Amino acid sequence: MPTEKPNILFIVADDMGWGDVGFHGSAIRTPTLDRLAATGRELDQHYVCPVCTPTRAALLSGRAPGRFGPHATTPSNAPVFPDGYGTLPAVLRDGGYATGLFGKWHLGSRPEFGPNRFGFDTAYGSLAGGVDPYNHRYKSGRFSVTWHRNGEFVEDTGHVTDLIADEAVRWIERQRGPWFCYVPFTAVHFPVKAPQDWLDRYAGTQYDPDPERDLSFRTYAAYASHMDAAIGRLVETLERRCIRDNTLIVFTSDNGAVPGVAATSTAKYPGFQPASPRLGSNLPWRGQKSQLYEGGVRTPTLVNWAGRIGPGRMSRPVQAADWMPTLCGLTGCRPAVDPHWDGVDIWPLLDPQAGRPAPVVEERPIYWNLRGNQFAVRQGPWKLIVREKPGAAPVELFDMATDARETTDLSAREPETVARLREVIAAQRKRDGVSARPDVSSPEVDNPETEP
Repeated sequence: MPTEKPNILFIVADDMGWGDVGFHGSAIRTPTLDRLAATGRELDQHYVCPVCTPTRAALLSGRAPGRFGPHATTPSNAPVFPDGYGTLPAVLRDGGYATGLFGKWHLGSRPEFGPNRFGFDTAYGSLAGGVDPYNHRYKSGRFSVTWHRNGEFVEDTGHVTDLIADEAVRWIERQRGPWFCYVPFTAVHFPVKAPQDWLDRYAGTQYDPDPERDLSFRTYAAYASHMDAAIGRLVETLERRCIRDNTLIVFTSDNGAVPGVAATSTAKYPGFQPASPRLGSNLPWRGQKSQLYEGGVRTPTLVNWAGRIGPGRMSRPVQAADWMPTLCGLTGCRPAVDPHWDGVDIWPLLDPQAGRPAPVVEERPIYWNLRGNQFAVRQGPWKLIVREKPGAAPVELFDMATDARETTDLSAREPETVARLREVIAAQRKRDGVSARPDVSSPEVDNPETEP
């Protein structure tokens, strides 16, 4: 067992679905992720939120995002964390870690609410959401100019995936003590564009009989493969510096994939943006990004630590909010005040040599609040979805032990289970908003992102 504190490389893809990686049988080539999955531990019931801002809030706080107010339950440009909040990077920094973010923040799109204010020594990338890969602009509007270095807007040239990887590699190479490197790529979020050499690698093979859909998928595949190669560069940097055996690597996606995007949506971004009628896949799960079905909230996830975590699969329900308590426990860095975590330390589930009892994750509720009008809870084998918006089924209940693809709604047959899980959701909702910023009262503040 290493005596020095481990380095942590935490990588997040944007809108990458369960069926978009080679180790899940995709036609998309992801050799780096495939190797990491084969030599590490796949978490095949790792839950995130159905859209981006909430997942990022959960990762960096250990809490259900609704605790920070309604704007944290939807893609939003409003600031999420209260001033001085003890985020994961802040706690690690106070414990002696260098902390760097390279990629997408989307937890406060104005520079004064950027990552440097909430625990990151170094930050580079998009303060807002996904950007055009070449002009680095977010959607037209007050946050369109968003590409920054440590809160100062910059105009760099190059593909966004290369810029993120370049900056992260240079930063890792400079570090001499323990570090936390958070790399939330903007790939494969639309607008979807890939360098020509990566597009050429998918030439000559037809994936869809419709020419427009075929080109769209090949572009998406090239975009994903390009990101996979960038991840390979990060892993190679660890090897080159001989720190691979003291670095924990985590990979996940912030939410499920978008199957396709019309030109009317891509047109929100400055520059030429073609339609993308065929993009990612969440199969075999039902649903997609912006939905509480498994396709929106169960994403490809793996952990890899050479010499420490052996190959295999962990098939117990865990969630994005588990990472802060897990990494704090692993590093010995403790928050100064009670963080009121909703997540738990799952390290004993990943490393049998941890010497600590494993949490019974099946019985704790995993709770979702989506935009304040859709809610869900997974507890034991049951998953309940409750909607308070017109035009949708108000309640659906699924037995995840026998029907993980959510084909059969059992709510009419199991009224007592529905009633019990409704009470769980009600208890969770009472805790939402307890850590909301006083200067942000609704999701409409700061022109929130409303794309799917």
